[in-house]
Amino acid sequence: MSTNIIFKQFDGFGIQTRQSREFTVNRKLAKVTATHVCFEWCDRFWTGVADCASDQPCTDLGGHCQDDHHKCSGSYYSGKCSGSATRRCCTRTAVEHDTGDCSNVKIISRDSWGARRPASISTIHSPVPDFFIHHTEGGACTSFSACISQMKGIQNYHMDDANHHWSDIGYSFLVGEDGKIYEGRGWNRIGAHTQGYNSRGLAASFMGSFMTHSPNSAALNAVKELIQCGISKGKVSHSYALFGHRDVGSTDCPGTALYNVIKTWPRFHAHSPK
Repeated sequence: MSTNIIFKQFDGFGIQTRQSREFTVNRKLAKVTATHVCFEWCDRFWTGVADCASDQPCTDLGGHCQDDHHKCSGSYYSGKCSGSATRRCCTRTAVEHDTGDCSNVKIISRDSWGARRPASISTIHSPVPDFFIHHTEGGACTSFSACISQMKGIQNYHMDDANHHWSDIGYSFLVGEDGKIYEGRGWNRIGAHTQGYNSRGLAASFMGSFMTHSPNSAALNAVKELIQCGISKGKVSHSYALFGHRDVGSTDCPGTALYNVIKTWPRFHAHSPK
């Protein structure tokens, strides 16, 4: 039995805000009653199974509830939506939140930059013996808004591009020339950054292309502090070795100018890659 149903969306003042939508439902319906007056779009409303009032905490943040496997224009918040743990609040704009992992450097959390939920997760054994430096070879960023735009673009490319289809953004961490670290896969997950070495090393990637010029001091210092934080947390071995991507792969990454800088850092090539 097919039944056509028209849903209408209203704002907090009872004014219709979106064009009516009509669905053909191929199931037997005894009765449909839909009375919703909401401040924001409640995405499950369209399936007739959500109660907008239960999503009010998200509405209060100016967001809407959605499955967090999907792209989010702003930040993700947990505990603001009804339903499963994957149904979370996506705000229109991003809000800067530190993971709180390191006192010496700010790490912007995945939720803060609006990361999609990974398709799968593999845990890395800590502490890792190797730390790898990369560059994205794309656009640089000097502000929070520009850097999160880069983060979203990189994650989407890594997950959606036909040549990748990775489970998540590839790098453990990324850094912008705003001097902030951005959480990628983080301390505890195997990345997709350095073929043949992903299970034994973490990686930080500088956002930008650094063949002819090096990143600014804010970005360089942030990564040095990140490594020290990793050591103090037991995530990076005290006897770690530092490498550029080009040391273990057929690539010019992390760019010649940046590579010349990291060659002066402590523990560069402290041991050979294994």
